[in-house]
Amino acid sequence: MPLVKHGELVADPWTRLDDDAALIDGPVVVTLARWKEERETLIGRNGPLGIVLASNESPEALAGDVLRFDLICLEFPKFTDGRAYSHARKLRQRYGFTGELRAVGNVLRDQFLFMQRCGFDAFEIAGDVHLEDWLGAITEISVAYQAAADGRAAAMVQRQGTCDGR
Repeated sequence: MPLVKHGELVADPWTRLDDDAALIDGPVVVTLARWKEERETLIGRNGPLGIVLASNESPEALAGDVLRFDLICLEFPKFTDGRAYSHARKLRQRYGFTGELRAVGNVLRDQFLFMQRCGFDAFEIAGDVHLEDWLGAITEISVAYQAAADGRAAAMVQRQGTCDGR
């Protein structure tokens, strides 16, 4: 699937492994179940490690280990399931995850800006990708009304910054 990262289509260096697949060299992504079962082996492995969380799997399961991962993928099984938004904010703001946070599954262009505001910085996209449309989604809304993980100033803060005190 095409991968949009930092506003560009990029090649995906990661290999997503099934739970019963042999470990390979290079960057690999495992499930939470495999992480729980093979934690010590995966920690001792020499190579970048990623994990994928289903929408019903909480980031609390990774709380003590979040910094061991270079990549965390959060699944969007359908557009009406928004749990991954909350999971992304927790990973960034509560657990201090600074690696790649990737949205996978039913990732839609009209939700791209909101995903980015929650802390996602990479997006696996199904189907044909028109990068201009995706990048346009970022600039369609120029003012945010609430604080978020992306660090953009909210409308109230922007307004206060332009007041001259009169």
